[in-house]
Amino acid sequence: MSDTSRRPRRPAKPYRRPQKDPVRILAFDALRAVDERDAYANLVLPPLLRKAREKGDFDARDAALATELVYGTLRRQGTYDAIIAACVDRPLREVDPPVLDVLSLGAHQLLGTRIPTHAAVSATVELARVVLGDGRAKFVNAVLRKVAQHDLDGWLEKVAPPYDDDPEDHLAVVHSHPRWVVSALWDSLGGGRAGIEDLLEADNERPEVTLVARPGRATPDELLGEEAAVPGRWSPYAVRLTEGGEPGAVTAVREGRAGVQDEGSQLVALALANAPLDGPDEKWLDGCAGPGGKAALLAALAAERGAVLLASEKQPHRAGLVARALDGNPGPYQVIAADGTRPPWRPGSFDRVLVDVPCTGLGALRRRPEARWRRRPEDLDGFAPLQRGLLRTALESVRVGGVVGYATCSPHLAETRAVVADLLKQFPDAEPIDARPLLPGVPALGDGPDVQLWPHLHGTDAMYLALLRRTP
Repeated sequence: MSDTSRRPRRPAKPYRRPQKDPVRILAFDALRAVDERDAYANLVLPPLLRKAREKGDFDARDAALATELVYGTLRRQGTYDAIIAACVDRPLREVDPPVLDVLSLGAHQLLGTRIPTHAAVSATVELARVVLGDGRAKFVNAVLRKVAQHDLDGWLEKVAPPYDDDPEDHLAVVHSHPRWVVSALWDSLGGGRAGIEDLLEADNERPEVTLVARPGRATPDELLGEEAAVPGRWSPYAVRLTEGGEPGAVTAVREGRAGVQDEGSQLVALALANAPLDGPDEKWLDGCAGPGGKAALLAALAAERGAVLLASEKQPHRAGLVARALDGNPGPYQVIAADGTRPPWRPGSFDRVLVDVPCTGLGALRRRPEARWRRRPEDLDGFAPLQRGLLRTALESVRVGGVVGYATCSPHLAETRAVVADLLKQFPDAEPIDARPLLPGVPALGDGPDVQLWPHLHGTDAMYLALLRRTP
């Protein structure tokens, strides 16, 4: 027997239990909810953070890191998928979704944050041990060590096709948007490479929280007393919280006297409210009122003039949200659950009508980054009949001399100008109004008469607005 056979065996290392990291576990849980249940991060994350704070696991820095991990991973998902695909030996579709979520969280820490490389890898592997098990954690470790070999710019040189060979695919990988979305946004925006790159970069930035002081119930000065609060850029009722924060902690928001509302959404409501009319100005309609942000602002503006708002929403639970948003309005209003394409009111009943129609939501990708991966080009065909039906009803519902506002949170030409052009052909007794003078001080509004707002030019969601007047 050899001497080596007599050597005592080294004792096996004792098993070390994985260390649970509440921040990364919460981020993983949020990503799984988005993936498994088609949930939206902006709806899933707040209750998870609230529960963590109640348990005493989280402080403000933990909440900020968890939020960055979730939103940063979702915004850059396409880019990270391309990088991870280059680091695994199988098609990405064959990687289990929970494993891919952990890998994406790790890739974001390595390539999109200032977390040191060793900390990003070790923390993600520990997360994998907790949520996936030790076996798959070894796979995660091996892949992330490959990801860590280059920074983001170095990876993009490897995985993105050259711009000159395929501009749209290059932009899709570099800026983490589906190719068809890049193409649609570029068509709507027009211009060259610089403009579309600025827009795509703006889509990947964290938007500020914007509040609206509802007239007659709160003032901007009251909201400006909040920490890191500054006036809005364009709306006289807007206040921006430049460092984020929890809107529910603001007294006026908690009491319903103010709300969270993108400045583009505020501008749409204000433009409709301020459009010149021929004749009386007594009855207003919000024909697609859920969840109630524009309706609450319109109701407050109507109350100042002695007008009445009817807020109509097809879905009963969303109509309930509208009622909650309007509760406490200083003037009369009514909220009903009704199908805007088959309305219970008579034609010609209203002086002002707004329809902010259901759409693909491509204008709000800053706030709902996961939407870019869920939408498909064929979704446009599903929305088209509804959008045209709602605008048709709006034009029938307004009296001669009254004004209709057609709005959508999508810049896609099929959801904006194509819809308006089709309905103008059907309604020779309707004419477009130049909306640009009704957004005073707002630059870069194009040739009119309609208006398209942009994140990179205006700091708003990409809201579209066309104003139409019924003529004799």
